[in-house]
Amino acid sequence: MAALALPPLPPQFKSIQHHLRTAQELDKREPVVAYYCRLYAMQTGMKIDSKTPECRKFLSKLMDQLEAMKKQFGDNEAITQEIVGSAHVENYALKMFLYADNEDRAGQFHKNMIKSFYTASLLIDVLTVFGELSEENVQHRKYARWKAAYIHNCLKNGETPQPGPIGMEAEGFDAEREEAGSSLHGGTTQPSASSTYEANNIPTGVTSNTIQPAPQNIPPVDPSLYSAQSAGEVRLTPEDFARAQKYCKYAGSALQYEDVSTAVQNLQKALKLLLTGRE
Repeated sequence: MAALALPPLPPQFKSIQHHLRTAQELDKREPVVAYYCRLYAMQTGMKIDSKTPECRKFLSKLMDQLEAMKKQFGDNEAITQEIVGSAHVENYALKMFLYADNEDRAGQFHKNMIKSFYTASLLIDVLTVFGELSEENVQHRKYARWKAAYIHNCLKNGETPQPGPIGMEAEGFDAEREEAGSSLHGGTTQPSASSTYEANNIPTGVTSNTIQPAPQNIPPVDPSLYSAQSAGEVRLTPEDFARAQKYCKYAGSALQYEDVSTAVQNLQKALKLLLTGRE
């Protein structure tokens, strides 16, 4: 996207600076996620200020970037179909979250795991372009943001963080979160091609096979599926078909990340809905 560089970030858009930086970092290895990061920034920026000249200029250039990406990846279902895009972004966010959570619970505290927690929270923000967040994602975002700020603050002060959930303290959280985000993204407010996060700093649990994935807990098959039969009186609505399709898309996207547990759960949900008309 260097040919379509953005102008300086207006101060009004400070809240979307890290989403734009994340988009830049993901341009090469996860262009779909990068696209939706920019779309989120665009939609949020429009709500903040679309009238002052500097903001209008910035949003116009951002729109140019989005249009260029749509042309480049126009044959990608995750760009052309929101349901596929939503599943793709959600699974990538979950992958980042699980990597950081596993490192945290193992007592492995380092910059990459902090960055993964923080990036996961940003990507859950991005999911709002597809609609209201699930309660589970709201909790994941809250926990990931708190963890990133908490561990960053501990390491900065020479303290040893406590792994796992230890009680989320709200006092001073916003300031710590912002400091953690700025530190992880180089401390600048303007995304630029020259300040892209170094490839060797990318969390290896996400982009490399050198770290073997942890054993997965495969959910048991729902016993009701063995005896469930599609009754003649069951009438599936268009909304039922859409939900079943969504679950199948989620399962397919989960398998891209070798997340068998999530795939099985979603396939069972789709099957139960189609057989019984209920979730």
